[in-house]
Amino acid sequence: MNKKIGVYGSIANFIAVLCFALSMLFGFQEGSYFSSMFIAFSFVLMMCGYADCAEKDVKAAGYVSVAFSVIYAAVILLVYFAQLTTVRLNDLTEQAAILLDFQQFGLLFNYDLLGYGVMSLATFFAGLTIKARTKIDKGLKYLLMIHGVFFISCLIMPMLGVFKPDSPTWIGIAVLEFWCLYFCPVSILSAIHFSVE
Repeated sequence: MNKKIGVYGSIANFIAVLCFALSMLFGFQEGSYFSSMFIAFSFVLMMCGYADCAEKDVKAAGYVSVAFSVIYAAVILLVYFAQLTTVRLNDLTEQAAILLDFQQFGLLFNYDLLGYGVMSLATFFAGLTIKARTKIDKGLKYLLMIHGVFFISCLIMPMLGVFKPDSPTWIGIAVLEFWCLYFCPVSILSAIHFSVE
């Protein structure tokens, strides 16, 4: 059953990332917010799969990946649940919108970047659990660990005030589509990894 949780979590993650990518392409904000929540749910399952499959000498890395995935999921779920409820269903004051509306690049947008930074740490530690015996596992290990580098930019950019409400929308969409193209193989290779483990 443990391996199946990793496999199903990885497949669900792939579907959620794909739905997110399509929602972004077609400008369906609510769809991107909703699918982001399922990226978070499925990501926790995927990271638990890495912790379970980790050999004894790398178990701690697996546990760290789970801990960071839970932090990521908690932050992301708060951000996107707020977008789908409070922001969407209420007439916010200008100041409240600046803080809560994701599109205003305020507080919740910054929390979102923090969440994805923590997600990057989770993938880095998940990568440490893989004993690369096959080409697939070697590729997966590199993808996971390289993804960990995004932690730095996700942490620093909000502090530098890089994102502004008047920034061109297409830049953000292009960056997110690139992330989706990067992360889809992570999900697929993770499902393969857990199914043959």
